[in-house]
Amino acid sequence: MCGRFVQHGAPIAYAAQFGVDSLAEPLPNAPPRFNAAPTQDLMVVRRHPETGARHLSVLRWGLVPSFSKDASGGARLINARAESVAEKPSFRAAWRARRRCIVPAEGFYEWPPGAKVRQPFFIGRDDGRLLALAGLWEGWKDPATGHWLRTFSILTCAADPRLRPLHGRMPVILAEEDIAAFLGEGDPRALLRPYPGGDLAIRPVSLRVNAVRNEGADLMAPLAGETAAAALRLLEGAA
Repeated sequence: MCGRFVQHGAPIAYAAQFGVDSLAEPLPNAPPRFNAAPTQDLMVVRRHPETGARHLSVLRWGLVPSFSKDASGGARLINARAESVAEKPSFRAAWRARRRCIVPAEGFYEWPPGAKVRQPFFIGRDDGRLLALAGLWEGWKDPATGHWLRTFSILTCAADPRLRPLHGRMPVILAEEDIAAFLGEGDPRALLRPYPGGDLAIRPVSLRVNAVRNEGADLMAPLAGETAAAALRLLEGAA
């Protein structure tokens, strides 16, 4: 699954990597998030259904289905299983309407199960380029105020062997050459698979990640020495 990730870059950098024309419209303002969590407002890339142009938008993490009576359930719908997204009532309408999006991320966090110490690990590309997490977005109209709320969920699939000691699921990470097809008009289900690249790096990081209130670049910094060795033993024990 994906319950915490990193999105700390400038909007202009996300626009450049994901083909958003930053001159066509103002880019959104978004604070750096080194510990992005559900219910926060975060950046996603969406495709306009008529023009095909890509837009960088700020949406709330945790999908609120259009039929919901209120927005409170969104915090539980932060992930959508790729295997059932087309059939599950909470996601079915958004999927059929092709409301798909890309969630840019420097990386995401996972924790080995069963350990006495809840030790976070950071997973990102070893070349430092952004991950393109596959997402689904939806619009919900508040019946009391008429205000529209736009939210998103991150698609997940079975974890690849390297990540399996951390969790049985992982976010769907799209190869850069597959982004256009995922955002396009066709059926992208063949793309909802474990990341095909071999360039993911996994490293233990600060226990400060465990508290959502904590922020800062130090959360991503790799542990060193015996602290790192002890963390890696936790990962080996979960394998």
